[in-house]
Amino acid sequence: MLVVVKKPHTDHTLFEVKGDIPSELLQYLTQTFGQDVEALEPDEEWVDIFSTAWYQETRSQTTPGEILKIYRENRGMSQAELGRRLGETWSRQKISDLEHNRRPISKDIGKKLSRLFGVPVERFLYGIE
Repeated sequence: MLVVVKKPHTDHTLFEVKGDIPSELLQYLTQTFGQDVEALEPDEEWVDIFSTAWYQETRSQTTPGEILKIYRENRGMSQAELGRRLGETWSRQKISDLEHNRRPISKDIGKKLSRLFGVPVERFLYGIE
């Protein structure tokens, strides 16, 4: 069983308790947190998304440019800011061209992106993990 407690007014999980959960603990959590407690039986537990066929298919269709865009957006960077971090010759338009696969990501740029985002260079060169 998995018990999840969410913060009020958000969908963020405050904490989780996994395994065989004593009924006393479940009762205490329910009394303390009310409707924010969600108990999931084993057949309702979450699935590791990385092992699903959907993820494998989506990953195989994701291009290096799309991966670059995902990393840039996750860091809250604009295309112009990423261009500045890569060097003075990288304009917003050049970054856009990379993200839309109109310009390939070279090994040199792939290495810079790898260092900048702290991930393997292969993600930007070949779109693989």
